[in-house]
Amino acid sequence: MPFNRIVKIAVPCPLYKVFDYLLPTTHAEKPVQAGMRVRVSFGRQTLIGIIISEVSTSDIPVKKLKAVIAVLDEHSLFNTDILKLLYWAARYYAHPLGEVLQTALPVYLRNNDDATPTLNEYWRVAAHTPQHDKAQHSLKRAPKQQQIYQLLLDSNGLDASALNALTENWRAAVKALLEKHLIETFTRPVLLTQASLANNLRDKNLNPLNDEQKTVIKAIESHQDQHAVHLLNGITGSGKTEVYLKLCQSMLANNKQILVLVPEIGLTPQLTQRFLQHLDTTIVVLHSAMNDKQRYAAWHAAANNQAKLVIGTRSSVFTPLPELGLIIIDEEHDGSYKQQDGFRYNARDLAILRAKHKNIPILLGSATPSLESLNNSNEQRYVTHYLKKRANKKPLPKTTLINLCNQKLHDGMAETLLAKIKQHLAQQGQALLFINRRGFAPLLMCHDCGWTTTCQRCDAHMTYHKRRNQLHCHHCGSQRQAPSQCEECGSHTILAIGAGTERIETFLQQQFPETAVNRIDRDTTRNKGSLQKKLEQARSGESGILVGTQMLAKGHDFPNITLVCVLDTDQSLFSADFRAAEHLAQLITQVSGRAGRAEKPGEVLIQTHHPDHPLLQTLLHNGYQAFANAALSERRAAGLPPAHHLVLLRSESVSTDAGQIFLQQASDLAKQANINNIDLFGPLPAPMERRAGRYRFQLMLQSKQRKTLHQLINWWVPQLQQLTMARKVRWSIDVDPYDTY
Repeated sequence: MPFNRIVKIAVPCPLYKVFDYLLPTTHAEKPVQAGMRVRVSFGRQTLIGIIISEVSTSDIPVKKLKAVIAVLDEHSLFNTDILKLLYWAARYYAHPLGEVLQTALPVYLRNNDDATPTLNEYWRVAAHTPQHDKAQHSLKRAPKQQQIYQLLLDSNGLDASALNALTENWRAAVKALLEKHLIETFTRPVLLTQASLANNLRDKNLNPLNDEQKTVIKAIESHQDQHAVHLLNGITGSGKTEVYLKLCQSMLANNKQILVLVPEIGLTPQLTQRFLQHLDTTIVVLHSAMNDKQRYAAWHAAANNQAKLVIGTRSSVFTPLPELGLIIIDEEHDGSYKQQDGFRYNARDLAILRAKHKNIPILLGSATPSLESLNNSNEQRYVTHYLKKRANKKPLPKTTLINLCNQKLHDGMAETLLAKIKQHLAQQGQALLFINRRGFAPLLMCHDCGWTTTCQRCDAHMTYHKRRNQLHCHHCGSQRQAPSQCEECGSHTILAIGAGTERIETFLQQQFPETAVNRIDRDTTRNKGSLQKKLEQARSGESGILVGTQMLAKGHDFPNITLVCVLDTDQSLFSADFRAAEHLAQLITQVSGRAGRAEKPGEVLIQTHHPDHPLLQTLLHNGYQAFANAALSERRAAGLPPAHHLVLLRSESVSTDAGQIFLQQASDLAKQANINNIDLFGPLPAPMERRAGRYRFQLMLQSKQRKTLHQLINWWVPQLQQLTMARKVRWSIDVDPYDTY
């Protein structure tokens, strides 16, 4: 092999190019592969880059090329199908390849040369304590320790995540048991198996399947050796999870791996518990609440075929799985699958492409499929399966609109609604109140002069959080103490206008003092394990009333909820975002589906000042499918997705002029390409023009032909970097934007 070996390396930087380096002399006789990490000098930094290829020549004289500092891996970290997916994604989403490849790596591998996976700490009953009856008797006055000891006795060892799923406030008891030498610690890879569950929670047998479920499973299993996109359109409570489990059992019997994507962390504990109960296999979870070493260990176990099933959030779509046989996307409609900054990819769409490259089936499940998926179903690009009945044969909840016009409201709640809550609590049911707004009130207002609490950095009001007596901007994160008097006229008559989850919780605690009220939103679930604890309290019936945001709206199974109240729909009915109606219809349908899932019948109340609005009337009388059909017709008429395709070029600048000038230059440049059948709109201010102290503008590209649009942006984006204003603004490309904000 020649001494001066040249490799092309993708470096994590915002430049649309790769860079030539020389391999170090220590590696002169060793082979290299695409996907191996290297440490390189880049400007004044040292960074970890990824080898793309080895080449024989360079446009730069060899004597001017820098040498790689170190080759960090002996083999590629990506298998062939993942590399192919990442190269495609970089082109499709018009994002620098170096940053795309970094996104696909666990954070630990992005920052550390070492690639040795960590081990997880477990606890088990100590080997020297065989007389378990005596041990338990000694814990008679310590019931928590006795409970933990019994759980460990019934298992082959439990780690923190398993204990969190089984009980709460366990750490002090574990510490005490260790001090008494009744239990001991040991380590093993971050793998979950049935052995990590207590014996009484294991159950390999699924609930009996109904005819609809059997039909779906048979249809998918009959084509499990070839690629197809299967859309499972099943109403809430129809048993989609049982379909997932049965398909997983079939795949595991053939020694295949499975990737299950969920839209957010809050859904992973419940789904993981179900899979652990019914599947006798090794499972890992991947999400951002895990520390870097844990995520890398789980990723490593999947990449080495030690883990047969991966349950993860958005970025898990890039996990290497050498024996991948099935991908499942739960709640496929959810916007959380779209990354909203940096590398703006859609995990659902990339999962579909990954399944195509691998020639395997992929299953998209939802009670409220996205309009894109329904459009693909209508055009027979997807194979669609329906679950039209609840698995337990119970009816869907009855839905009623409450007209708020001319009604007396109590902190945003009608008297009719409060009476219904009282009725359901008296019948031993639970009530769930949904409002997609955190805090106590959306703003404070002076009663004398009308002054309001606005954010100094955004075109938005600051939300009042009463318990901390603070104002928060939920757009830029700014916080300040709430004023005791008006900052304009000095009046002390300050009113809290509107209601958020904190205000609703406070009022309901006063109204129903004998009932536990549980608020579940981002403010109450910041601490590790707090969300899981609150969800368990809800499932067990410990909390009589639940108040929450969309964290509660999807996927959760609360068997005792008989009443669901949607408190505020009006804001989304008249939003400027073209997807707002779709999102509202999905949210209402999903949160309504939490009611009446077990033995007791359910009821749904929706508060609105516009009960005659077509969206609400369609949902009420004809269901989500009828709404979706009407919305698809409207999108086609307006030339909006999925009928047409969009690309947004966004700019942010500290002055109002810089962003507009850059986008005007970009627009002029796009016109020079002289590519037909593309419409340009803008530059226009974003719906929220100023956020975090920066002025935001956007240029929209629209075309009926996806290929035509990409023909332009593949030429256009590298040219944008050469524009004079490109260095004076922040700019980004968003292909297939989820929203226009």
